[in-house]
Amino acid sequence: MVRVFTKLRTTLDAQLERDAGLDFFEYHVLSMLSELPGRALRMSKLAQLTSSSLSRLSNVVKRLEAGGLLRREPDPDDGRASRAVLTAAGMAAVERASSGHVALVRELVVDVLDPVQLNQMHAAHQQILERLDPGGATRPDWIDT
Repeated sequence: MVRVFTKLRTTLDAQLERDAGLDFFEYHVLSMLSELPGRALRMSKLAQLTSSSLSRLSNVVKRLEAGGLLRREPDPDDGRASRAVLTAAGMAAVERASSGHVALVRELVVDVLDPVQLNQMHAAHQQILERLDPGGATRPDWIDT
């Protein structure tokens, strides 16, 4: 399992770097925002969804901000908090990376398994997630199980 996760992450990082100049975590942050109405989310919630510390996320957001891919602004619901907002350049980066990313994930994971194996893998992942994340804190509201 460790070998699969490590090798898959390295391979996905290389594709994302080549296609959009992003690593997997940066792409994950940007793609999360791209799925939301208004393409914005409170930093603390974004950290939770990406299984990241707020400190790690802040460092990545600084890099993405410097590249013009997102910006930070006060949260309109709570001025003490800030939220990350995807810019047009950030959306373009997600779009640039996503077709190659999806194609590579299909090639490396989905296409090598038959439908029964895919269903078994999904069920196994659900069981593991119930143990790792029993409250579903990392599950985006807009994604069905």
